Amino acid sequence: MPGWYRSRIRKPLNLHRIYGNFVNHSDRNPPQDGPETSIHPWRWVPTLYFAEGLPYVLVMTVSVIMYKRLGISNTEIALYTSWLYLPWVIKPLWSPLVDNLKTKRFWIILMQVIIGAALGGVALTIPAAGFFKYSLAFFWLLAFSSATHDIAIDGFYMLGLSKHQQTLFVGVRSTFYRFAMISGQGLLIILAGYLESITGLPTVTTHVVATPGIEIREDANLEPEFMQATPGEHQVMLLASPSTLNIATALLSRDKADSIINYAKESNRKNGFYRSAAEQLPVKSTKESSWWDRLVVSNLENVLKKYFGPEETSESQENLVGNVGLLYFRLSKRPENVDRVVVNFGRESGDSSLKLLEGDHFVFTQDNWNKPFTAVIQLDPKLTTQSEAIFRARAGNIPLSWSFTFLGVAGLFLLFFLYHKRTLPYPASDAAGSSASGKSILAEFLNTFVLFFKKKNIGLILAFLMLYRFAEAQLVKLAGPFLLDAREIGGLALTTGEFGFVYGTVGIIFLTLGGLLGGFLAARNGLKYWLWWMLLAINLPDAVYVYLSYTQPDNYWIINLMVALEQFGYGFGFTAFMLYMIYVSEGEHKTAHFAICTGFMALGMMIPGMFSGWLQEIIGYPHFFFWIMISTIPAFIVTRLIPVDPEFGKKN
Repeated sequence: MPGWYRSRIRKPLNLHRIYGNFVNHSDRNPPQDGPETSIHPWRWVPTLYFAEGLPYVLVMTVSVIMYKRLGISNTEIALYTSWLYLPWVIKPLWSPLVDNLKTKRFWIILMQVIIGAALGGVALTIPAAGFFKYSLAFFWLLAFSSATHDIAIDGFYMLGLSKHQQTLFVGVRSTFYRFAMISGQGLLIILAGYLESITGLPTVTTHVVATPGIEIREDANLEPEFMQATPGEHQVMLLASPSTLNIATALLSRDKADSIINYAKESNRKNGFYRSAAEQLPVKSTKESSWWDRLVVSNLENVLKKYFGPEETSESQENLVGNVGLLYFRLSKRPENVDRVVVNFGRESGDSSLKLLEGDHFVFTQDNWNKPFTAVIQLDPKLTTQSEAIFRARAGNIPLSWSFTFLGVAGLFLLFFLYHKRTLPYPASDAAGSSASGKSILAEFLNTFVLFFKKKNIGLILAFLMLYRFAEAQLVKLAGPFLLDAREIGGLALTTGEFGFVYGTVGIIFLTLGGLLGGFLAARNGLKYWLWWMLLAINLPDAVYVYLSYTQPDNYWIINLMVALEQFGYGFGFTAFMLYMIYVSEGEHKTAHFAICTGFMALGMMIPGMFSGWLQEIIGYPHFFFWIMISTIPAFIVTRLIPVDPEFGKKN
């Protein structure tokens, strides 16, 4: 939706680039008189840092949106994309290899080739059956190569520039890293949304009308009306029946309603409109459940569902519920040149008392194109007057759109490879290998870790690194799915393009403004002066998601305003976290200790993110975002306990 330093698009080990003046890089021994090169930094610094930021945002943010549009569950998305943080968590473990094997220039060029190949692999696997596990494998390759790419670029920056040039270009590299964030989370998602809108099948609009006074049909319209294409129609079209659905406002017995809903769900499952079990990746072990699952997890799920799950539709004393109506979809002919047609269906406008219970997302294949998919719409039992809503089914070619988007980025990295191979300088200090023996390198490497864990108050330091963003780590994985999900299941039903603008353009701009303001004020008054204000700023604006989930506003600009407010607060508040990592890294091995801090920072994002999707699907979006506000409490506790030098960060 994290360099730009938002975790949802932020890159853990390189956040110090924004505050480079606070870090002493003397332990890396950069050249004192500048590198021996005639290639001006303007020719390679901007493109290098743009190339550094783009893979990270693709792995951490764009993958979440893509999988959501392709029908992956929130539980699977949160769990498996959170694991992709791991390369940045453990990056310090193999950074000595990059330092001592070959040159930084060699690693940069090599990683750009591998990144391009990984992006191409993602693009080619998206249209395939079992795309989730295959594309995840390429995202893992992309994540590890991107983390290695980061190590090499940051080292090359200090070797390829004099100290004066490093200071001069720190703002340039930060700016172009942000441009990469805007391009990835904004422009690329907007592009995918545009491709969705111009590919695939025309949008189908259905009017649903709640009408008092008409009788309930005993057969409940369980069999679809005859559906066929217009005579002479040659292209594939999505057909819907009926085009106008009238539902009587009279109440229906709960048993009858349940039987209709169960019929629709079983029919859709039997006809293969949902991902098969073979295509789903396990979120639990497939082996016999452990004592932990039996005694803790299952009981916890039951308690959460009972006391905090989404509220069910109220029923009267006669056990009556709102009436239901059925809509049917099928294709006019067998789809050509594609294996599947993904359909997203939901309420576009009108009365929210007409709720979609079944059918927000389904897939036509070569096998079920001529079988009816059954969508179920239920009226609120309190509805007694005539009302209506407009529902739309969008069947843009989502796999093809995202495949083309990733192919484009893969081509861009081929250009980066060719350009940087030609233009990157050859600093004399960028020497291959090290004169030290492997044994001494390992000893120094282990000593660096030992010294870090011997720091005073190391327990509080680690607690702060892990808990300061405990709430944000959960929010980041579900903010995108919430904005994209259908309103009937608690989301805001934004299109892919609308999300790209809200979260990837407006959000990034306000996040950057908040970060710049935080850096300016911290440099003037010091970290300790602003610490609590920044803590409030990073946590309290999360309440906008509570508001959005409970009210589900239709106004697009209100949604933009809420997201802008939350991300501005995060940008301002994250400054304290960044500066504290610099503060605890002071002393010997500053750069290495900063890298260890950011590794724990990434771990603090990975672990909470892994269970966030599971929790949201149990308790629903409103209660989940309320839980996010509760999750901010540990940050306030640990911030109260950490010691901070009042003079740190002030201008000398």
